[in-house]
Amino acid sequence: MPALFEAVNKPATRNRWSDLSVRAASALVLGPVALLCLWRGGLWWDVLVGAAMVGLGHEWAKLSGRKHGWPLAGLMLIVWAVSLSMGVGAGLQAVLFLGIAAWPGFGRFAAAGVPYAGLCGVALLWLRHRPETGMLDTAFLILVIWGTDIGAYVTGRWLGGAKLAPRVSPGKTWSGALGGLVIGAACGAGLAAATLGAPLRAFGVGVLLSLVAQAGDLLESAIKRKLGVKDSGRTIPGHGGLFDRLDGFLTAAPLAALFAVFMQGGTALWG
Repeated sequence: MPALFEAVNKPATRNRWSDLSVRAASALVLGPVALLCLWRGGLWWDVLVGAAMVGLGHEWAKLSGRKHGWPLAGLMLIVWAVSLSMGVGAGLQAVLFLGIAAWPGFGRFAAAGVPYAGLCGVALLWLRHRPETGMLDTAFLILVIWGTDIGAYVTGRWLGGAKLAPRVSPGKTWSGALGGLVIGAACGAGLAAATLGAPLRAFGVGVLLSLVAQAGDLLESAIKRKLGVKDSGRTIPGHGGLFDRLDGFLTAAPLAALFAVFMQGGTALWG
């Protein structure tokens, strides 16, 4: 998603929306698949998250300069299996243990990919399996992040303006960041209103999740800049790799799970 709210310079106005058609086509294919798995839950959602975790592990290994990506992808598969069979606590322990165990053999940077992607995967599995509010909790998170991405892309490329973090990601603008923040939080508030929840409280939670998701976007951009690559991979046309598409989830999903932990049974994560 690095580029979901990248704004180009004013002189290049005619090229500002040049990648919109490819992005839209990818979203029209992947979006319904994700929503179908969310709605069906159970094995559908578990397989979707597991596939994403394995793909992220493989992609991270390649970014780390390793010749083969499957060993690290296998570690992510173990985290996924432990989380499903033994619960979230065991899943978190697996993330910690495998991340430390991978350090000597894979190297520090490669091993960091285990908690980077693993915590998100464990959080997404736990959120969807949460009794009574699992689908709403996860839908809320997805809507906030998608709203943030789309809002930032549109406002950033439409308004342009001052750069948000020129040394990390020169294309991102303050207008895009603010637009994404407002639209992402509004999407969450809309879901709350539609389900007889508390829209104002949902908007506040949405703001926090959007901020953390955008921080995750900047983190991924900083990692790519350090590695000297434009995209994390070529898995998704118009979006780059899985890390490019899921960077906001990597940081926001664990936070959403923490919010849900403090909610009483049967209460959505926005209260």
